[in-house]
Amino acid sequence: MLEQAERLEETGAGIQLSPNATRTLIDLGVGERLRARVVAPESLRVVNGRTSREITRMPLGEAAAARYGAPYWSVHRGDLQAALSDAVGASLDIGVKLGARVEEFAPLSNGITVSARDRSGTWHERGDALIAADGLWSAMRNRMGFREQPRFAGRAAWRALVPADAAAAEFREPAVHLWLGRGAHVVHYPVKAGAVINVVVIMDDAWNAPGWSAPANRDELLPRLPRHRWAPELLDLLNVPDRWLKWALYDCAPLRAWSEGPATLIGDAAHPMLPYLAQGAAMAIEDAAVVAHCLARTPDNAAEAFRGFCAMRRGRATTVQRLAARNGQRYHFGGPLAVARNVAMRALGGARLLRHYDWLYDWRPPATVSLP
Repeated sequence: MLEQAERLEETGAGIQLSPNATRTLIDLGVGERLRARVVAPESLRVVNGRTSREITRMPLGEAAAARYGAPYWSVHRGDLQAALSDAVGASLDIGVKLGARVEEFAPLSNGITVSARDRSGTWHERGDALIAADGLWSAMRNRMGFREQPRFAGRAAWRALVPADAAAAEFREPAVHLWLGRGAHVVHYPVKAGAVINVVVIMDDAWNAPGWSAPANRDELLPRLPRHRWAPELLDLLNVPDRWLKWALYDCAPLRAWSEGPATLIGDAAHPMLPYLAQGAAMAIEDAAVVAHCLARTPDNAAEAFRGFCAMRRGRATTVQRLAARNGQRYHFGGPLAVARNVAMRALGGARLLRHYDWLYDWRPPATVSLP
């Protein structure tokens, strides 16, 4: 494994892992490493951002675990990374090289060679196959001939972490809160076994700098959330953290293929998606399970394995991309459209809303691969 980060350290913020993702992590033996660090939200509360009135409450917790045979978790990204890193470290078959950025690859008659750069310069690594998980701004996607750059979605996201003891009791409960408003929405939920609340604000914006963690502060954020449009208790929560990080939202049109010979893309490198279904990480985890299955099925022909992988995954990933983008439009409705959305969600009800996601959350990997 070649990782461009110089060291593995706790970074990022919260992440939601729905049953389609946790099932795979548990199958991999990572679940027990995570259980002490996660929160199992009991519900998803959808709230009117102006009035703080609950629109609907989708059951999670025991209801989701019983329905799908796997839990719904919220977790800090650093804790997920640490659990995966621990599992990798326990496997004699996996080696990790840090500070190594892959810049090029070349198919061979019996494998592949990659060129990577680190502090000592450029060097080459040879293997049977290349799985590129280098994210939205993937260099390997460009190398495969996909020249279209990620497209700006017209929105920016702000994130911060709030100590739970600095927040009102209602915000410390084990739940995912989704506040809907005109031109913006807010998501928050506990992580770190409930000790910290992850907060994300997404709003319509023209700021489009690439990257993941531009520094920001509440004096930039709060004036953009006027008090006549947002509930005071939510604004009080957003006023707690002084320092924020922000990033512009980008996605890509679905690719016609994700592989080239013995090389393939997975995760955001293959199908970057907007965050309105909380499925970016889950889709990458699903990809990993399927690509492992395909390689195990044809271990001597990586190119064939990757063609099969793309065939199995492209339709589902494209559907999730499309529905996530559609959700984002609905979240930011104002006026009569917002009223109609809220009425429809109340009429649907939380239990039926959960059933609406059966196709997404009840996904099963084609095979399991265990780590010691």
